[in-house]
Amino acid sequence: MDTQQTDATTPEASPELSPEVIIRIQKLAEKYEAMGQDIVSYLDGLLYANYLTYWDYIHLDTLLSLQNPRTDFPDEKIFILYHQITELYFKLILEELEQIAWRKDISPEFMLTKLQRVNRYFVHLISSFDVMVDGMEQEQFLKFRMSLLPASGFQSAQFRMIEIYGTDFIHLVDKDHRHLFDEHSRIEELFAYGYWKKGAIELSSGKKTLTLKQFERKYAESLLKLAKRCRTRNLLYIYQNRIGKTPLDEKLIAELRKFDALVNVDWRLAHYKSAVRYLQRKPEVISATGGTNWQKFLPPRFQQQIFYPDLWSEEEKKEWGKKWVFENLGFRKNSGSNA
Repeated sequence: MDTQQTDATTPEASPELSPEVIIRIQKLAEKYEAMGQDIVSYLDGLLYANYLTYWDYIHLDTLLSLQNPRTDFPDEKIFILYHQITELYFKLILEELEQIAWRKDISPEFMLTKLQRVNRYFVHLISSFDVMVDGMEQEQFLKFRMSLLPASGFQSAQFRMIEIYGTDFIHLVDKDHRHLFDEHSRIEELFAYGYWKKGAIELSSGKKTLTLKQFERKYAESLLKLAKRCRTRNLLYIYQNRIGKTPLDEKLIAELRKFDALVNVDWRLAHYKSAVRYLQRKPEVISATGGTNWQKFLPPRFQQQIFYPDLWSEEEKKEWGKKWVFENLGFRKNSGSNA
């Protein structure tokens, strides 16, 4: 009888490496060698590293700790969360727009795919606005909003960046001054008349609100720099000068028109619907938190912001935004609505 016992300290035989594993190790060795790196050190790092978890990967604990209400009203946290979600969607949109803008060899297929992604993000974002319209108690909102002064969604720099990537800057100039410029005007001149500034001017004094002053102090320099860089990198320029006639032209036009309408009609009027819900009170109309004149600033027919005017008929431009108002706010064409 064989009385030999196996030593408990003897390591088990190593599993035989499959050809697939060996090939990948060889490729890793080639990769690290090309960079002057030692593959063994990297394998040691992999050996000692802990397994990745979902919550660590997306920094979940940090993310869920970023809601810091200024009051004890429960619905303020909803308000904060929604705006944080909005900014994350803006970041998703900018990721796609930046890829189009800085692509060296842009193809119609690439641009179309990215535009479709951008539009899906915006559709999601706009449909989620019901959280703002119906997701808070009006009385809570009207109270906790006073602790937010002079902060305002007007101060979203990412939204301005989306606009800058979207079109030639002349189409972002206030409509009452647009006739003073053309596509050859200096960006500094155009930037001085960005349409959004009118929305944060005190009507009685004509002075800039603190909301606008804060925004310009923090972002004006970086936005102007981006506007200069995007002069030949925005969607309109790329479509007109770098894509050319293509079998995908109709699809590209459809996505550009959709993007234009989503940003300049649907998104603005979703805000308008929310403002009407919370701030339209008879016999008075309540100002927005930043002092912005939302009744004049949000309705598209007043601003006439159109990214791609050549892609719309004169009748469509004349009726810009009206269809949404009739369908979503219940106004009749002869009701005299300012929207």
